[in-house]
Amino acid sequence: MALLMETRLLLRKVKDLRCLTQKRHRVKEKWAATRIKHPATGLALQNFDSTYSVQLGPLWPSVRAALLSERKYGALLNNYGHDDVQAELQAKGCKDFPSDIETEGSTAQPCLEQEPEVTGEEESTHVSVNKSDLDARQLPALQLSPNIKCLVFPRGDITRFKPARPDMFGCLGYYLMDAASVLPCLALNVQEGHNVLDLCAAPGGKTLALLQTKSIGFFGVNDASVSRTTRLRKVLGSYIPKPLLSDEKLRITTFDGTKWGEIEKNTFDRVLVDVPCTTDRHSLMEDDNNIFSKNRTGERRRLPQLQLDLLLAGIEAACPGGEILYSTCTLSQIQNLSVVEQAIHTAREDHGIQLQVVDLRPLTHMFRKTFDFAPDLPLGEMVVPHLAANFGPIYMCKLRRLT
Repeated sequence: MALLMETRLLLRKVKDLRCLTQKRHRVKEKWAATRIKHPATGLALQNFDSTYSVQLGPLWPSVRAALLSERKYGALLNNYGHDDVQAELQAKGCKDFPSDIETEGSTAQPCLEQEPEVTGEEESTHVSVNKSDLDARQLPALQLSPNIKCLVFPRGDITRFKPARPDMFGCLGYYLMDAASVLPCLALNVQEGHNVLDLCAAPGGKTLALLQTKSIGFFGVNDASVSRTTRLRKVLGSYIPKPLLSDEKLRITTFDGTKWGEIEKNTFDRVLVDVPCTTDRHSLMEDDNNIFSKNRTGERRRLPQLQLDLLLAGIEAACPGGEILYSTCTLSQIQNLSVVEQAIHTAREDHGIQLQVVDLRPLTHMFRKTFDFAPDLPLGEMVVPHLAANFGPIYMCKLRRLT
């Protein structure tokens, strides 16, 4: 009996001791079910380190540091607002970068254009396009819309913009966006009365920039995603007067952009094809909705084909003599140069469409005080992030349809 009592007391003491023991020593943590073993941001960085270190060479370490740092923004001025926002921002040290261009030699800087050249006697499915030399034939200087205004803080200044305030009519004074994203809209060179198509418009920053030109005759705004189109309408509703949004000259649709060549062929003077991409900066900074998540691997691998299909649709939608601007927010050569090369080849071989590459070096010369551009790209131009000017990445290539 005494032995039984001692055993019970001993068991009680052991139980009390377990209550005092820290939980982590008693139960093995089931971290595999609660903690992401390989976050998407980490997978993106591994991918970029292996590919961009080869693609960019010694430039990659500085670009990598900038991508992992807080980005800079620009304030796209809303010409439909009524407050004197520009003077207020300039008083804080901002400058309107489209008007703050390199003046030395910029007026004499030619807009160089060339037709794509096929190498290897058509042995390859890709087209090799090389820029002409600076002393090549001179064409009219690059024209930019004077109505697109975007204010930025000087290089090295990381001051943040305050949220825009609505004016007495409810329109916000400016839209915060990566200032480099304005460059494709400037390069598109919308002229008075042009019919314009924005094929992949959401979330709406570039659409809003194109509307600032106040030159568009008819504007087709499209995005394949219903939720993203809803967001686009909300953005436009905060900046554009309601009568203009309901104008028949502005049409917002939710169609599969890859089928646009079947919907409206040979129609538009200007087409912006700002395609979905790996969105490098977002992929490095946000695990939420990250295309490098393991469950989106297939989607990521299909991106180049989607981008090609969208660009071809934009080419078909343009009228002969019209211009197409292809852009992404990735450094990836596979999603940039390779897509454009394949589109030029496919447009010629499968659709009988001849394209001319418009050299955008005059644009990079004009804005080299504000942005850092990748050197020696064989096709197109690209803003690369830099700690002193942390915009981008933005890739852009302009094509003119000849037939």
